[in-house]
Amino acid sequence: MKKVYFYATCLGSACLQETVLNAIKLLRLFDVEVIFKKNQTCCAQPSFNTGYFKESKTVAMYNAELFDEDYPIVVPSGSCAGMMSHDYLELFKEDKDYEKIKAFSSRVIELSQYLNNVLNVNLEDKGEPLKVTWHSNCHALRVQNSIESSKALINKLKNVELVSLEFEEECCGFGGTFCVKEPEISNAMARAKIDDIQKTGAKVVVSGDGGCLLNISGTMSKMNLDIKGIHLYDFLFKRLNGEAI
Repeated sequence: MKKVYFYATCLGSACLQETVLNAIKLLRLFDVEVIFKKNQTCCAQPSFNTGYFKESKTVAMYNAELFDEDYPIVVPSGSCAGMMSHDYLELFKEDKDYEKIKAFSSRVIELSQYLNNVLNVNLEDKGEPLKVTWHSNCHALRVQNSIESSKALINKLKNVELVSLEFEEECCGFGGTFCVKEPEISNAMARAKIDDIQKTGAKVVVSGDGGCLLNISGTMSKMNLDIKGIHLYDFLFKRLNGEAI
């Protein structure tokens, strides 16, 4: 049996607990033993993106020491996975602990990459026919490069039609602290993304990033739109169990 660490992320722990549980259930469904460290914390992306590099290094080192055994560290978010697998290397590039961080970062993998590329899972779709669209979050797209794996999993569902957004690679306006510092710009970006979603005719938008989903779904709710945002791992788990979306 394969064994992995599971890194829940801050948003997962604070706002998306069901998504965290469903992600773990997916791993268990494919006979993976999951180790969940109860003292896990932030990946340090918010502080890193805001310029607090010293503080970010402290968090990064904490994570490297917490997930100390030689197991893959599976992350249900391209943003956090990208931070830990790529940005940590930039953060420590001239540091005495670079090799330790490099060894840690090499074990980090986004969940869709693990399911699709490592396990090569077969997905038995038990849901009704459904048309969905997909939002690519920026860090998963440009840093972790996990979008291809995420979409590949959706395409394995025989009853799901995946319709591409015209401007799929455009940011939704979340951007972590950006949406707090620049709310007007962020809102305009979210509405542009939602306009693109509406043009597909899909009533469900799937994404692998909790922050993007909170931003897009919250804005759609304020606009009173009949479109549902759902996390990739909630979506996959429900399709495999025949649950309504």
